[in-house]
Parts: sequence; structure tokens; C-alpha cells
Amino acid sequence: MAKKEITIALAGNPNCGKTTVFNSLSGFRQHVANYPGVTVEKKEGSLNYRGYKIRVVDLPGAYSLSAYSIDEIIARNFIIEEKPDVVLDIVDTSNLERNLYLTAQLIELGVPLVLAFNMHDIAKKQGLFIEKDRLSELLGTPIVFTVATENKGVETLLDKAIEIVEGKAKLEGTALEYGQELTEEMRKIESIIVQDKDLVSKYPSQWLAIKLLEKDSEIKKQIEKSPYFNNIETQVDKSSHHLKSIFADIPEAIIADRRYGFISGACSEAVRKTFEERHNISDMIDKVLVNRTVGLPIFLVVMWLLFKFTFVFSAPIMRIIEKGQSWLGSFVSGLIPNGNMFESLLIDAAIGGVGSVLVFVPVIFLLFFAMSFLEDSGYMARAAFIMDRFMHRLGLHGRSFIPFLLGFGCNVPAIMATRTIEDRKDRLVTILVNPFISCGARLPVYILLIGAFFPEGSAGNILFSLYILGLIIAMIMAKIFRKYLFKGEASHFVMELPPYRLPTIKGLFVHMWQRGSLYLKKAGTIIFAACVVVWLLSNFPWNPSYSKDYDLLIKQNLNNSEVVSQLENQKHAEKLEKSYAGNIGKAIAPVFKPLGFDDWKVTVGLVGGVAGKEIMIGTLATLHSVGEASEESEALRQALSETKRSDGTKLFTPLVAYALMVFILLYVPCMAVVAVIRQETNSWKWALFTIFYTTAIAWIASFIIYQGGKLLGLGV
Repeated sequence: MAKKEITIALAGNPNCGKTTVFNSLSGFRQHVANYPGVTVEKKEGSLNYRGYKIRVVDLPGAYSLSAYSIDEIIARNFIIEEKPDVVLDIVDTSNLERNLYLTAQLIELGVPLVLAFNMHDIAKKQGLFIEKDRLSELLGTPIVFTVATENKGVETLLDKAIEIVEGKAKLEGTALEYGQELTEEMRKIESIIVQDKDLVSKYPSQWLAIKLLEKDSEIKKQIEKSPYFNNIETQVDKSSHHLKSIFADIPEAIIADRRYGFISGACSEAVRKTFEERHNISDMIDKVLVNRTVGLPIFLVVMWLLFKFTFVFSAPIMRIIEKGQSWLGSFVSGLIPNGNMFESLLIDAAIGGVGSVLVFVPVIFLLFFAMSFLEDSGYMARAAFIMDRFMHRLGLHGRSFIPFLLGFGCNVPAIMATRTIEDRKDRLVTILVNPFISCGARLPVYILLIGAFFPEGSAGNILFSLYILGLIIAMIMAKIFRKYLFKGEASHFVMELPPYRLPTIKGLFVHMWQRGSLYLKKAGTIIFAACVVVWLLSNFPWNPSYSKDYDLLIKQNLNNSEVVSQLENQKHAEKLEKSYAGNIGKAIAPVFKPLGFDDWKVTVGLVGGVAGKEIMIGTLATLHSVGEASEESEALRQALSETKRSDGTKLFTPLVAYALMVFILLYVPCMAVVAVIRQETNSWKWALFTIFYTTAIAWIASFIIYQGGKLLGLGV
């Protein structure tokens, strides 16, 4: 017998623990996409419970159901248009009255509702006592106390949701009272709205009247389609004018005041404080972490520890993957005859190219794990608060720091996150400088070059310096853009600091997987395709005109393995040099001579990196044919360290390697970032501008580092 299917939508304010509830319900049975036509993340999960197949939708965090932000509009539209069977409103019990404002608007909509009073343990420690049954009666909806971080009450939430679906939960609470004058004007508007049967089949008539009095732009667009639009608009104008003359205030403010009055009245009857809490734990911690003097140094130390953690714990896992990859390369090589075109494609492009990127999966996943810990604990919000004053001096909005932090993972969602910045100038500046924030895709390249040319003990410090340099360049460019391109003051920033929480292990792993799996998908699609393209360019023409008959010479020296090895290497090197890739690389190599890395293989790698920075690893592995090496990464590092210029001197020194990493940090972002810049700015102008200006900055910065280092005698 097929299971009955129901849809549950999770609503709630930001930082209310909604995502933790979602993870508890769906675990790893979830997927992430985008809502149609916008870049806001759409999370859905599923579970089986009590004979039901339950679809769980995590709506964007919203403080209300007004049309102030895209997140609020999406949450509202889903509830109205998709009509979920139950809405679970996740409420931060320690900030009850503020969170219940969204609840009041859900009650206005008349949706099937269950309230999850989350973080109930924190509220109790703050001295709050809630008469659950009484408050449930007043609000007209079931209430469940939950502590989502400990999975307490989550199952009860599902039970209550199913009771709602099955019609077993019946509560008749007090409806919101708006006062006689406001109610009368709402009724006048409603009397016209109800004439449009199509309209009232989609939206509650009273809710439409409220939204029109609030001058909700999105609802007005819907009303404009109605044949009764002129009559409705005339009545709304009359009612608004009448209410303003009576209350000396706009209807929107009056309605908000009535909602807060309803919330305050309910709480005064059912909530009391058993003792006065003078200082909670979050306040005491913030005295140190948000301190004006030590807050910033502590933040920098935390970031340094994050990168150190990533390096130390990923190293042994990487070695295991390298050995497995080496075994696979040797095994496949033994099955296919040497010199076969298919063998070369499989070993060099697939195993050597893609595998050289997959070996860095532990680093990427551990970085996301550590960042998730900082986000879920509440510290990332403090980091934005700490940086606000400093960033404002640079002409950046305080909210810009959140996209900066997200950029450490991937610049694509980071640029999407700028939608929370309301001022267009602030938003454009943040978008244009975000590519300088070093994303996770650059990390494998850093690790390769750091491992090849720097002592192991300094690896964390070198990596940390690159991340800091990216931030510094981003802030300098933001200041320049604000002064010359987008003149004017950055708007001020106010944000909520959530209480500190101990993240759940399950939540951390879910977040790590959601972000890290995108890297795996890229390795299996974009990176594989790019490695195949690089292999084609580096292997064709398949039989070029060689300077000598290598095959004959190899046959003549079969008894001398050392000579045979030298001849094979010479043949391979000449083939690469005469390939399409070699010709492209040699054509653009002179551009990089002042930067120290004028090697055609490196320049081909940089061109491949335009598709995705991590692709440069696979490109270099393919060009150096290290797919069959016993230690693939070690073989590539060795090949790079032995690369020579035309005059016989070694190409790479620590200084050249650092200049190259700086170029990789700053030059044109990957095509996915360029595409999302075009999408978010709705203009190719800014996307193309980003391509050219970031590459120019990269060249200048690498030039200064290399030439300045040479003058000072550094890294040679």
C-alpha cells in the first residue's frame, strides 16, 4: 500500500535553530537547489514516519511575511501558493516576543500551524516560565518545546503535524484584534475583493486587505490583474486616508502596533520571569570576543587556527588517497598496452588529471567542517560585527563581511549572498571585490606549490598570508571603487547577535557534505571535461614531425634502460612542445616573464584555471604525464621543481612559487563566478569588467612581489 504524502514547511526568523530542526528531520536525505528565477537557496528533505512519506521544505529565514526582502517574499509565496499541509514555525524561545511577530502573520494567513518553541533550555536558564497550554489556547495553535541541538521534542513536532493533517488537533484561539476603526476599513476593502472569485481562491480576503493597507508592492501587482482593481484601489486610498486622519499615523504602523499588542497581551498572560538574569553566558563571552581592543586579533587567530587545523588533519587522509590513486593508475596501466591513445586518455586525463584534484577532497571538506562550526556556534555573526567599523571606513557595508566569509568556501554563493545588502552601490562594490577572497577551489593549487617549494613547518603561515592578502586587496579596491566609481557613504549596519550554541555533530557533517559535494560534482563534470580538453590539446597532433627518429633510437638501445628512459622523456617533451597546448602556452608565456613563471606549461595551466582554479592541478598533471607515478602528487611536485628555463636554470624558486600563487589568487575568477556576477548585476558590463580588472591587479601584484623580492634577494 502506497504511503500517504504530506508536505511540511519550516518557517522562522534567522538564527532561531530552523536549520538544526531541518537537519534533525531530514538528515542526509536532503538536496539543495535554487528557487526558480532567483538565486535564493532552496532546501528540501524527506523522511518516513508513522505511515507517511513526509516532504520537508526549509524556507528562507524571515522576520515577517512582508515584501521587504526576496527571502520574505519567497517564504510567503511558498506558503500561499504551494499550500503545505502544515507549517512548523520555529521560534527562538529566548527572544519570544520578537519571534512571535512572524507567528502573528502566519495566524493572519490562517495556515495549519504548529509552533516549535526552540532553545527552550536557554529560555529556562534565563528565568522564563511559559504556561504552554494557556499560550497555546491564546494563539490558537499547538506548541511544542524543543531543543533541536539535542534532538529533543523533534519527534513530538512530527506527531503534532500529523494530528493537524488528520484533523485531531482542534484549538480555537482568540483571533487578532485590530480595533474597531481598522477592522471596519478592512471590511470595506474585503467587500470588493470577494467579488473576484479567482483572487479569493488563491488568497484569504482579509489578508489581502491587510497587505493592501500596508502598501505591499507584490500584492498590489496581483490586484492589478483583477477586473475590480480600480474599485479596490479607490477604497484602499480612502481607507488609508481615513485611518491616517484618525490615528495620525500610516496604516502599516498601526497594523504592526496591533500585532505587537496581540503578542504582548498573550505573553503577559502566559509568560513570566522567575528571576532576573543579570548576565548570560553569551554576554560574558562577548565581553572578550567582541571587545574593541582584542576582538580583531582574536578573530585573526581563530582564522589562523582554522587553516592550521585543515592542514594538520587532512595530511594523513591525503596520503591514503594518493596511494589508492597510484595503485589504480598502475593497475589500469597493466591492462592496456603502452602507447595506446585510449591508455593515454585514461591514465593521463582521467586518473592523473581528475585524480590529482580529488586528492584534495579532505582539505576542502575539513575547511567546510571548520567553517560550519564557526557559523553554527554563532561566532561568524560576531566576526561580521567586529569587522563592521573597520569595513565602513573602507566604504563597505557591514553586511559585506558575510559574503566575504562565504567567499572562503566558494565565491558563487558569496556573491548570491549580497542580496541581503539593500543599497545598490554597496552591493555592487561587494560583488566586484568578492573574487579576491580565496575560495576553496584555489586551495589545492596552494597546497601543491607550498608542498613543493616551502618547508612543511611554514605551510600554514604561507597559506594564511595568501588569504589575508586577498582580503587586503579586496578592501583596497573597495575603497578605490567607493571613492571613484560608486561615490557616496556606505549605509550603516545593524545586525542581531545570536546566542552562542554548541553545534551538533550531525549538523556539522550535513553542512560539510552540502558544500563539499559541490566540489565532488565539479570534479566529475567540469574538471573531467577540462582535463580531456587539455589532454587533446597536449596530445595532438598525435604524431608530429620530430627532430630525430626516437622510435629507431629506442629500439637500438633496448639493452640500456637509462638511455631508453632519456629518449622517451625527450620524445614526450618534444611532442608536448609541438602540440596545440605547447603553441598556445609559448604564445602567451612572454606576458608572464616579468612575473618569473614564463613556462608554457604553467601558462596553459593558468588558461585552464579560468574554468575552475583547481583544474590547474589536473592540467599540470596531464601536461607532465604523472598519472602513472607511484606518488602522484609527489611526482607532480618533483616535475615542477625540475622545470627549467631555456637557459638551463630552474624555473621555480620559493619566490616564483609565491608570485604564481598570488596571481592565481587574484586573476580572473572562474566562469561560474563570472556568470553569477552577470546574473546578479543583470549586466555583462560588470562581468567583463571583473575579468579584465582582476587579471590586471593579479599581474601588477605578482610583478611587485617577484621583482621586489629579487631586489631584496628573497626566496631565490
